[in-house]
Amino acid sequence: MSDVAAGSRRARGGGAARRAERTGVSFETARFIERNIPNFEILNEEALQIIEHNAETVLEEIGVNFLENPGALALWKAAGADVRGERVHIPRGLARKLCSTAPGSFTQHARNPERNVVIGGKGLVLAPVYGPPFVRDLEGGRRYATIEDFRNFVKLGYMSKWLHHSGGTVCEPTDVAVNKRHLDMLHAHMTLSDKPFMGSVTEPVRAADSVEMSKILFGADFVDQNTVMTSLININSPLTFDSVMMGALEVYAKANQAAIISPFIVGGAMAPVTVAGTLTQVLAEVLAGVAYSQLIRPGAPVIFGAFVTSIDMNSGAPTFGTPEAAHITYGAGQLARRLGLPYRSGGSFCGSKLPDAQAAYETANSLNMALLAGVNFMLHACGWLEGGLVSSYEKFVMDADQLGCLHHLAKGVIMDENGQGMDAIREVGPGGHYLGCAHTQANFKSAFWRSDLLDYKPFETWDEEGARDTQALASERVKKLLGDYQAPALDDGIREALDAYVAQKKAAEPDAFI
Repeated sequence: MSDVAAGSRRARGGGAARRAERTGVSFETARFIERNIPNFEILNEEALQIIEHNAETVLEEIGVNFLENPGALALWKAAGADVRGERVHIPRGLARKLCSTAPGSFTQHARNPERNVVIGGKGLVLAPVYGPPFVRDLEGGRRYATIEDFRNFVKLGYMSKWLHHSGGTVCEPTDVAVNKRHLDMLHAHMTLSDKPFMGSVTEPVRAADSVEMSKILFGADFVDQNTVMTSLININSPLTFDSVMMGALEVYAKANQAAIISPFIVGGAMAPVTVAGTLTQVLAEVLAGVAYSQLIRPGAPVIFGAFVTSIDMNSGAPTFGTPEAAHITYGAGQLARRLGLPYRSGGSFCGSKLPDAQAAYETANSLNMALLAGVNFMLHACGWLEGGLVSSYEKFVMDADQLGCLHHLAKGVIMDENGQGMDAIREVGPGGHYLGCAHTQANFKSAFWRSDLLDYKPFETWDEEGARDTQALASERVKKLLGDYQAPALDDGIREALDAYVAQKKAAEPDAFI
């Protein structure tokens, strides 16, 4: 470990840190969702068994590629797989046996313990958009993202009540060198928010930097014994595991940090056009990926990922919010639960170029689908636009507002004495109204979810205030949130150590933009 990281352990804690935490400004964040509603299960037992059987057939007969990774091939061979060149044929039952050591749930720690999240079980953790190279806002239009945009999105995520997680690459800061931008992105998550965050996966060395910076933030011993990062390991579908992603997975698994093992599938292009065929491939790829993580370190935390959408057969563009995507998301949730693994899927998916009606329809379909599918970790929960090419400021706050609906829907129907409302029915009787009754007065503040964004004013008031649509209201909310932002407290010694680590790493090599 670097001298910077070692020095940070001495700086961590103490009276100064405690005083900073007491005097720092903190924004309210709802606890991660715990469902009190049933999951929607679309596949019967026979269908599930067929898909599981077919996935094992794929692994054994067709196999998966582990490219440019002789170490992985050696591990698979030692585990009993049939390795032919870079193709790994996994005997029936071997991958599932290896997967059995992965935990069914785990806690991801935040630097503010009140923001810790449990990933798995009946929980649902919401994280923002990930990966777009472009950003859009009402005034500036569509443009390449910068590090200032990145920091703004981290601030918006920190201030959102309904987001539990700071995410990862909330946009791609193209004004910073490719080989160094991960340092600035991690620094932003660690200093501008106190929610959990994701590590870098674009090169194994960048994953290693993520682990080192986390040791500065949390302390090396704490990181060795706890999960403080989640990472997104995309499978190069169909059935290919490239050395970059697997290299990052190896770093995180060795460090006991969590990884989402996620096929990246556009149906009809990267998988069969049928729901059952796609689910078969998804399961085969996840089984191989999770099994490999357990070959690296048995017990390493992993998440069963499924990023699946369909394709427009006329244009070739991905489509979102479709019934086929819902079928796959529901089915993959059942398969994940049968494996005993946490499940990642869903998001505020849409193909629209603007935060308009198309975006709203597709996003609403996608968010509700994910809630009912039993998703445990929802990446892209807010801000996604244009098929994932754009992080939208306005859509970020629009989506984040609507995530409150998921919280309330997940509570289910409360059937205690107060929930039954019999006192109110008795008090009001026939022909009365409930506005002034004791039950209403006792419950009105919390009875109904209320939007912080949408307009419910009478037409005359709305017209007098400028007849603003939702995008205009969202633009104003973005400005207000960024204007009100105050950073969470952070020990000065830790901040200085993070600054020094980033500066040291940046100075060690020239900029590279490819």
